[in-house]
Amino acid sequence: MTQNSRPRSPLAMVLLALLAEGPMHAYRMQQLIKTRRKDDVVNVARSNSVYQTIERLLRDGLIEVHEKLVTDSGPARIVYALTDAGSDALRRWMDAALATPAREFPEFRAVLAVVAITGPDLVRDRLEERAAALEAVLERCGREVLTAREWDLPRVVMLEQEHLVAVTRAELEWVRGVVADLRSGVLTWDTAELLAARPGE
Repeated sequence: MTQNSRPRSPLAMVLLALLAEGPMHAYRMQQLIKTRRKDDVVNVARSNSVYQTIERLLRDGLIEVHEKLVTDSGPARIVYALTDAGSDALRRWMDAALATPAREFPEFRAVLAVVAITGPDLVRDRLEERAAALEAVLERCGREVLTAREWDLPRVVMLEQEHLVAVTRAELEWVRGVVADLRSGVLTWDTAELLAARPGE
């Protein structure tokens, strides 16, 4: 699949998926993202992020104005609907995202790429903090899984949670291993020596 098969943003894919359920206005989409806890998956922290993404989807012809709902107070609410092109794009995006890993540039891997410019003790301390944060994520996920079971939710709506647990457990195990190596001295370095040994340009 080509890179064009991928969504410009995960939020665009989620909005199209919501509109596949039926026409709705932007505020409704934002509320559903939050009540369904999809704000753990897509960033809607900025209030205008949904509206900006909707504008792009409109420009690209992936959604259209379905109707305008007049309210007693304030401006009319615009209800959007998925177009045929939007339905096709959603299917292509989902196919690509499910089948092939995206080339992503996460912050954690970026800092690991340059971590040698600081000292082993500082790295150990920060990674110990990260391990505690990852443990908290797993604890929260455990509570949410129990709630899902109590509500008898189908497994398919919890797959992203399963993935988060699996990835977080793997990262926690790796972080703990690095911390152990830093504590024992198996992993160490001297920043000045590394910089001095760098080959010339």
